[in-house]
Amino acid sequence: MKRRSLKLAALVVALAAAWAAYASAAPWYRWQHRINHTILCSQNSPGDIWDKFQGPYSDSRCRKEGVPQ
Repeated sequence: MKRRSLKLAALVVALAAAWAAYASAAPWYRWQHRINHTILCSQNSPGDIWDKFQGPYSDSRCRKEGVPQ
């Protein structure tokens, strides 16, 4: 029984590693604050008061246009 559990655990770890290697990076966007018009670069919305301003970008400084590969 221990041998079967060990094989199953090894299979789960291998599948998780393969899935993580397949995942790609999320694109970055410039977000603008509705009230004071501050602009920041983020992959996710910083909140309800922020609007997507420009993008997508492939770097964290929002300088290289395009989707990350």
